[in-house]
Amino acid sequence: MPETQPSVLVLTALPLEYAAIRAHVEERRELVHPDGTRVEKGQLPGSSWHVAIAELGMGAERAAALTTQLINWLHPEAVFFIGVAGSLKDDVGIGDVVVGTQVYEIHGGKQTPEGFLVRPKALPGSHALEQAARSAVRDMPGVRAHFMPIATGDVVLADAESEIAAFIRRSYNDAGAIEMEGSGALQAAHLNGQLKALVIRGISDRANAEKHKADASGSQERAAQQAARVTVAVLRKQQPRGGSADSEEGPHSGRAGGATYGGDHIDFRGSTFHGPVTGKTVGPGPGDDGRR
Repeated sequence: MPETQPSVLVLTALPLEYAAIRAHVEERRELVHPDGTRVEKGQLPGSSWHVAIAELGMGAERAAALTTQLINWLHPEAVFFIGVAGSLKDDVGIGDVVVGTQVYEIHGGKQTPEGFLVRPKALPGSHALEQAARSAVRDMPGVRAHFMPIATGDVVLADAESEIAAFIRRSYNDAGAIEMEGSGALQAAHLNGQLKALVIRGISDRANAEKHKADASGSQERAAQQAARVTVAVLRKQQPRGGSADSEEGPHSGRAGGATYGGDHIDFRGSTFHGPVTGKTVGPGPGDDGRR
């Protein structure tokens, strides 16, 4: 039987990124896709979420293919890709967190005799998840978060003076960080059910010649932990569809034609509805005269 618990997919590329989010997930059990992809699925304490975590390896194409596979297998409500990244801005420091308002795929374009003509490809992060992140980080001491675009490219950038670095500054000048998987994951989420998706990255280096020194100092582990902390805070802020009325965000209700919607109940009192309805009537509530 398919599982009915609300679930979210949290994806990483590297073992240290996986370890950072794994530390927040309890009662884990390993699940294996028929093609061999493995996830651990467990409970996020303090929330209604069941979290499936996976370590996919590096690269946007790989991320896109495996994210598609996992979405079609696990049917999550939302997808996150989290981990470490290099900073592209002077004011985005090591240990900061960048939440991707949109993600650029930086290699699209056309080479002409006049030079390389950029054909920008970008997908926005989920507005709802971004808003939850903005709300969550306000009350997180020790977290300095930036909400800005992220660049995705199949390159480890360790030279700020390189031709590719100049190209990114020229063509994607508002990007705050560079990483290798985010655009693939967002594309997969968009094309497979238009799921909510967000890329959250901790800054582990400044994408320059000092990268190896930053890595040796333990900056990747710290950055991954910061990204995981923010992701967990977002999930505790953003309740699943049909979340309980006493959730942090309060009851989700709406009215249309006098009907009140809450979870799987529809109240037609004082309403006119044309069409068949499958359901049941219940006893009188407060203010009812008992008539149905």
